Amino acid sequence: MREDPDWYEDALGDRRSRVVPVWNSRNFIAHGVDPKAVFIELEAIPAERRGISDLILLGEYEDASYFAYEFDSIDPPQLDEDGRFEDLRMIASLLPPDEAGLLGYARALISWRRRNRYCGSCGTATMPARGGHVLVCTNPACRQEQFPRLDPAIIVLIHDGPRALLGRQASWPVGRYSTIAGFVEPGESLEDAVAREVLEETGVEVDHIEYHSSQPWPFPSSLMLGFTAHAVTHEIFRIDQELEDARWFTRDDIAAGTPLLPPNTSISYRLIEDWFDAAGEKPLSHFQGANPWPTS
Repeated sequence: MREDPDWYEDALGDRRSRVVPVWNSRNFIAHGVDPKAVFIELEAIPAERRGISDLILLGEYEDASYFAYEFDSIDPPQLDEDGRFEDLRMIASLLPPDEAGLLGYARALISWRRRNRYCGSCGTATMPARGGHVLVCTNPACRQEQFPRLDPAIIVLIHDGPRALLGRQASWPVGRYSTIAGFVEPGESLEDAVAREVLEETGVEVDHIEYHSSQPWPFPSSLMLGFTAHAVTHEIFRIDQELEDARWFTRDDIAAGTPLLPPNTSISYRLIEDWFDAAGEKPLSHFQGANPWPTS
């Protein structure tokens, strides 16, 4: 449908259409009994900016068309709706999954548009096309097309059977540990990336690398590819010093609340949970509850 310019114009003229507002890479959230995303009407956007240069047509959701729009003011815009702009990373786990996905989609596309205003081949300004999902170089001799890109990143639960290897970054709250993660390098398979990242960050060698699941991470444009791996060696030495600490934890450690785990909506938590539940007498949810990670 993006190939049909009339689809965009029809959505623009439909009073049911809504806008996902983004400001300073933040999404607009209402805080009531439960947080929820706030969508605004097209009339809230200045008339001169209601076009493909500023509005990205995301698609259809709950029988209405939705656009992404970035407010580029220094201060947050004053909208009629009751809410405030929040970092999606801090609030996503409290939102309905469909809403969180839609907000992440809008945020990622706006970030991509902001970073690709000029052609990477000739430096000429780009122009949106196909509902805003393609940027075309305006140089007639070039006409290079740019599409939204994803950065693949691996994230892995390393174990030796009774223990899991977790690490922490210095910027994290005290006591928080998580699975090992890193970006895939050019020319690398996903399995090679797992082995390299684990070795660089912890000094541990692994085998039996197996794919587990994936999770989009639009901050700004990553796709987390989850794996499990078995530890061949056990001595920890941090080669690249990217982590502040890395250590082995037993199921008893985790059941006792040490360490503090990631949010239970994250792929890192899911990896830990599946390993824990595979041999634990009680599931991890019994010890961690519904929301193991504080949101404030």
